[in-house]
Amino acid sequence: MGEESKSLQPGLFDSAVENVRIDEVIRYALGDFQKRGFVLAERKLALDRLLGAFRRAFERFGIEPLGDSNLVDRLAESGAFIEEVPDYVAKHPYRVTVPAELAESSREFYAACVESDSEPA
Repeated sequence: MGEESKSLQPGLFDSAVENVRIDEVIRYALGDFQKRGFVLAERKLALDRLLGAFRRAFERFGIEPLGDSNLVDRLAESGAFIEEVPDYVAKHPYRVTVPAELAESSREFYAACVESDSEPA
């Protein structure tokens, strides 16, 4: 079992908290992408286009970034449609289509995170 797979499947003594955090990272990243003015819902995008938002989200949550295959697996579990293209087409050979419901819930999740970050402690 590779390091990437290990982070997705908790062991006997591990908690599922990391998996929940990955779901939050995905929603945060998709919301971040939209906040920057890009259209996300129902649009086929190269995974490359989303990687900057995912990098920022992984940093914000303090989680080690996932590899492409694990990331698209988690996106698919979240409801996104994934299309794999040949390796010679792109460095990150996936196309991602995010349904409108996931895009909207991600936008709301991102807004709530930003709002909670800006509230005084």
